Amino acid sequence: MIFEQVATGGCRSYLIGCADSCVGALIDPQTSEIDHYRALAGRLGVRIAYAIDTHTHADHFSGAERIARELGAPVVMHWSSPAPFVDLRLDDGDVLMVGRLRVQALHTPGHTADSMCLHVEDRVFTGDTLLIGGTGRTDLPTGDPVKLYESLFEKLLLLPPETLVYPAHDYKDRIHSTIGGEIASNPRLQARDEASFVAMMNALNLSAPTHLTEALRTNMSGGKTVSQLLTEAGSRIAFIAPAELGRRLSEGANDLLVLDVREAEAWRASHIPGSHNLPRGQLELRVNKELPDPTRRIVVACEFGMVSTLAAATLRELGFPRAVGLDGGLKAWRELSLPMAGEAHPDAGSI
Repeated sequence: MIFEQVATGGCRSYLIGCADSCVGALIDPQTSEIDHYRALAGRLGVRIAYAIDTHTHADHFSGAERIARELGAPVVMHWSSPAPFVDLRLDDGDVLMVGRLRVQALHTPGHTADSMCLHVEDRVFTGDTLLIGGTGRTDLPTGDPVKLYESLFEKLLLLPPETLVYPAHDYKDRIHSTIGGEIASNPRLQARDEASFVAMMNALNLSAPTHLTEALRTNMSGGKTVSQLLTEAGSRIAFIAPAELGRRLSEGANDLLVLDVREAEAWRASHIPGSHNLPRGQLELRVNKELPDPTRRIVVACEFGMVSTLAAATLRELGFPRAVGLDGGLKAWRELSLPMAGEAHPDAGSI
């Protein structure tokens, strides 16, 4: 079997192929590595026949749709994937023929509803279902700790113990593990009854991926770029000028909330007085709890006005019809010498 692992930071993608027929497949390809995949395929003399995503990624932008279109190959995912660009949808147990290689799909929901692992000869590509020394998280959209328990203990971990494990992520530069090794030493797998495992997963306090919403939206919508998404979002919302916002706040507008979608550290350092912080990457996860009144006018702010445009459009989709963006962002606000609060402005008062 032809086999190449491509590391991009903590992400892992794979080129597998049949040496006899010179036919190959990419597993979990990334947009940033497309030239690398082309070079690998050329050096190995492999024709890439499939671009496979093991699940809908939330932490990076998938390259499957783009490279598949460039190479004239189908995009392959599980049948429950929401992505409209998938050409070939696999069910549990389906076998994909890559030359003489038989790639068996194992539906393993839990990290996402559409997660699947790929069993090929002596190894299994586990996506984010099983990691080296860990498992996929279950607190992101479509995650389910009960389903993950079933996928692990009732399916994936029943493979022969010597089966090599190749995950979609590893942040310690490890190349692979084995099923037996993970059963013996993976801390997440020591809670072997369902209730204990579910309680452990629910107790994890993990930060959201930086580009959670944009990655999910891009990977589910047909591979649109951030620039395209920004243009579309800008056409669906209205904006408020910094001077107008400053005037309304100074007059004590009670029906207006300024929502700062930068990361918490940036907000603590410097922000519009009285603003509420909800980082963009966590918006969908926390919005209903932190913004209970959908009728309130919400002015969404970020540093330059781009991320806030996407966030305001998302809020409108989520049922907040009065969400608007701050035109020009905090940069434009500062240029007008309007008031700022935070650690960098300890003596600042309210507007």
